[in-house]
Amino acid sequence: MEIQPKKPSVKGPAAMFTGDVWFDVVAAPQPEPSRMRVNSVHFAPCARTAWHSHAVGQTLHVTEGVGLVQSRGGDVIEIRPGDTIYTPPGEWHWHGAAPEHFMTHLAMWEAPVEGPESEWGALVTDEEYGTR
Repeated sequence: MEIQPKKPSVKGPAAMFTGDVWFDVVAAPQPEPSRMRVNSVHFAPCARTAWHSHAVGQTLHVTEGVGLVQSRGGDVIEIRPGDTIYTPPGEWHWHGAAPEHFMTHLAMWEAPVEGPESEWGALVTDEEYGTR
């Protein structure tokens, strides 16, 4: 057993996020065979990810606030504490905070055996964000 020290919070890079987003790494790459990744992600109102997909899928679990999530071509869906959202491998999506609320979720995914964990696309426009 190993108790791992808390790492500093990281500002979400502008190429991948719109608005103020910070994340705390909970579980980073561990020795093989583990490929688990977990981040606690904190979004300010209106902040959101860019369009992206994950090679092995992703699970989100909302811990506080009110957020939004959308798969490409789908409806924008409101999410709240206790909601768990699964996005299958390769599905393009975005997630973030609602306009008048902060939102925090746990983002959980696995790295593939080979290749990139995630693919990042364009930032979500204000028009796409506002299509609720």
